[in-house]
Amino acid sequence: MKIFKKDIDWAVSEGILSSEQGESLWNALQKRTSNRPQFNFANVAYYFGAFIVLSGMTWFMTLAWEQFGGKGLLFLACFYTFLFVLAGQTLWFKQNLKIPGGLLFTIAVCMTPLAIFGLLTQVESWPNPYVADDYSTYFIQETSRLILMELGTILAGLITVKFIKFPFLMAPITLASGFLSIHVTAAIIFYYTGQTGWYSQENWVFFWFGLSCLIVAYCVDVKTSRLEEDYSFWLYLFGLISFWFSMTFMGIGYYWNPFIYLLINFVLILLSVLLHRRVFIVFGTLGISYLLYDLSYRTFQGSLLFPLTLMVLGLLVIYAGIQYQRNEEAIERLIVGNLPRTIRDILPRRRS
Repeated sequence: MKIFKKDIDWAVSEGILSSEQGESLWNALQKRTSNRPQFNFANVAYYFGAFIVLSGMTWFMTLAWEQFGGKGLLFLACFYTFLFVLAGQTLWFKQNLKIPGGLLFTIAVCMTPLAIFGLLTQVESWPNPYVADDYSTYFIQETSRLILMELGTILAGLITVKFIKFPFLMAPITLASGFLSIHVTAAIIFYYTGQTGWYSQENWVFFWFGLSCLIVAYCVDVKTSRLEEDYSFWLYLFGLISFWFSMTFMGIGYYWNPFIYLLINFVLILLSVLLHRRVFIVFGTLGISYLLYDLSYRTFQGSLLFPLTLMVLGLLVIYAGIQYQRNEEAIERLIVGNLPRTIRDILPRRRS
């Protein structure tokens, strides 16, 4: 529920609150929610600025590698990590600016793979993949290097999130885990088969990674649902992106069964009610709309009925959204209320 100043003013005008109580309540709510992620200019500026910093640092580090080599890259990555941590600590602990402070800690975590890359170039016993004798040697050496960089990023992120309660830190952890799943799979396949050209099947890796990520997100959601910080959001988001896009682009609706694809997307919509996560209904609706669009295209291709069908489809989606918004609480009570108590007890609590 979003509360605006006009809602407090309405309560005062109705005699529910006195003017003093209304002003005190509004001031207290503003103070309580000042460090929560919100879609306003300040937070958009924070996140957009962090993205620009990461882009600039990536470009800068690439040039540093070309000019100073691995030793210079290692020094610069550690130096800027120290500066970001120092600035983040000042904003987080001393000025109580949680969002910009947390973003600086996140940028510091993102410096980890650059530092590890620079370090590995200085280890004499570590082979240099860029001077490998053959492609197989290059492949396994480069894959090993990437795995170490991703493991280091995950470890740095987990250590940071233990001390800095900032949910966005889960984003680099999840991204590094996704790439780690690809490179570990590549290493395993190479070890047993000697093949390096398996990447045509990487959709399956993303599919299973996304599904695993959703399971982990659910476990985190259940354990942290009583907390104010939402650590599972980014896990749900990246898990759904990986799961849904890989499932869709693998052609599951064509090569398996359109009904299975439709059923999976209906399950995503159901999970949005059970888990109180609207991101599920977004992907579920996209999937159903995509399937209906494809079926309409195949059926009415080249016919005037195709654009008319699309218009009807769009209106039906809008109508479904209106009905869901009007009856969201009733739908939730109907679905959740008919579940066995053992299942209701393991669902995450609704966050405030």
